[in-house]
Amino acid sequence: MSDEILINITPPETRVAVLENGVLQELIIERERKRDTVGNLYRGEVCRVMPGIQAAFVDIGLPKAGFLHATDVLVNGEEPSEEKGIERFLQQGQHIVVQVLKAPLGTKGPRLTMNISIPSRYQVFLPYSDKLALSQQLEDEEDRERLLSCMEVFKAQGYEGGYIARTAAEGVAEDSIRADMLFLNKLWEVISLQIIEVKRGLIYEDLPLALRILRDLYQSSVTKIVIDSKLNFDRMLEFSTKFMPEVEPLLELYKGARPLFDLYSIESDIKAALERKVYLKSGGHLVFDQTEAMTTVDVNTGSYLGRGNQEQTIFKTNMEAAQATARQLRLRNLGGIIIIDFIDMQDEEHKSAVLNVLEKAMNKDNTKYTISNVSELGLVEMTRKRTRESLERVMCETCPTCTGAGMVRTAETTCYEIFREIIRDARQYEAKELLVVAANDVVDMLLDEESTNLADLEAFVGINIRFRAESQYSQERYDVVLV
Repeated sequence: MSDEILINITPPETRVAVLENGVLQELIIERERKRDTVGNLYRGEVCRVMPGIQAAFVDIGLPKAGFLHATDVLVNGEEPSEEKGIERFLQQGQHIVVQVLKAPLGTKGPRLTMNISIPSRYQVFLPYSDKLALSQQLEDEEDRERLLSCMEVFKAQGYEGGYIARTAAEGVAEDSIRADMLFLNKLWEVISLQIIEVKRGLIYEDLPLALRILRDLYQSSVTKIVIDSKLNFDRMLEFSTKFMPEVEPLLELYKGARPLFDLYSIESDIKAALERKVYLKSGGHLVFDQTEAMTTVDVNTGSYLGRGNQEQTIFKTNMEAAQATARQLRLRNLGGIIIIDFIDMQDEEHKSAVLNVLEKAMNKDNTKYTISNVSELGLVEMTRKRTRESLERVMCETCPTCTGAGMVRTAETTCYEIFREIIRDARQYEAKELLVVAANDVVDMLLDEESTNLADLEAFVGINIRFRAESQYSQERYDVVLV
């Protein structure tokens, strides 16, 4: 297995593509105006306590109040129980320190916890706990004992808090483990001072996406990490030199004239991942429908007729569909309840084989999931943990014309596509001026909310840029004309 991580950065947006053997498997997008809040610490105000569902809503300064369940409540080392409900621990107007577990999804606010955890490369620090634990993915028993012993020695030196060894700690020297634990301890000292000083709002913000990628996605199979921003490359180089020296030789600064994602055909993969229908090599296809309640995946043979009998044709299509579905769930970042409607199979061995292929393909996914057996109707029920908004929800919005029956890319997404097209044209052609023709909403956003980024871009390419609003253009359509 050969993995590559590509990082494309423009001032308002960071995009990370994870490739396995040259094929795009995962895409993470973070926009400056919608920074990922997962892992951030806030001092918030309890705005409502609901004993009936043993939960509370907490205002942390985001557009929607966060949801705090009783299982995530911790006050003075004590948790709610059957005898003492959440109303005994929290009252309306009370100020508490919480951490974001899940980012806001759709109409829901963020999921919060008072059981704070601070991650680093090899460890997760639990300031309000004394337990020592190991990642379940650490399978070597001898290495597990070694890591646990190292953690116990560190704790015996008088350091407070609990620690969980992450998967990345496997085979790592004890000096590096102790240095990581010491770093977390010092970081918590700084955070503790912030907790005292901050009366309301953000206390601690997790690393920016480019650095989180090094911390969370790097593994031994990664052979190359390419980034197209000199400023962020220097930051990543400094971070890796200090905390992850083994990553430093893998970092590459991309200086080519052709956009990085174009070079690897990532842009076409992103567009395909926003479509409902996914075509299989055999001629069959998948249809993805994402709703509030669940995501459904329908498998069809399409134009594929096969050379054998009907059962073999169905079996081959389902086998290919199982692999493609696993990749698409990860690429589109679909979570919650997922129903896969495989084509009905009569042979029990075929059902087991399809399920095994799906399991094997899903094993590459770092997100927690569960898969059920194939039902009599050929349905497979599965769940995949929701960690952030799906690709469709990030890049698209409900179409005002079809009132939710389809999706169109947002004006913001079109603006960023225009930025990339301007850079592409400026590098390829010698133009004195560029004319951008786009929909009214897109031009308004370019000249208003994105005006600062636009001015920076104009100075960067050294070309004057004019705009013309075209009322007949859809929000996705635009033209960059050489003048």
